[in-house]
Amino acid sequence: MARILLVDDDPQVLGVLKKTFEREGYEVVEARDGCQALRLYDPEAIDLVVTDIVMPEKEGIATIREIRQRNPQARIIAISGGGRIAPADYLHWAQRFGVEHTFTKPIKRQEILQAIAELLSPQLG
Repeated sequence: MARILLVDDDPQVLGVLKKTFEREGYEVVEARDGCQALRLYDPEAIDLVVTDIVMPEKEGIATIREIRQRNPQARIIAISGGGRIAPADYLHWAQRFGVEHTFTKPIKRQEILQAIAELLSPQLG
């Protein structure tokens, strides 16, 4: 069973995405900010990271950069509902740091599940 590290400071988003991923058979490890995510991230135990961008403590871009430093092959999806600037601007920066897919909130369930399935397909492993 693939393990997803899901990072978001919004408990409602975290809960909905966790249930969505678990219904598809994924194991989900939750983190409420980038600091907690980095404590939980282990390249041997986490198959995919789904992270919000705008969060307290440590935001998503810094989290993505640190995960990439630890594991350049990490599979990462960035999500954002925006903040001081539009979500697309935050997600543009995430793409510059090598995330494979980006999604604006509210996230379309089927689109993110398709992206996850693609990234976790055996051909990439």
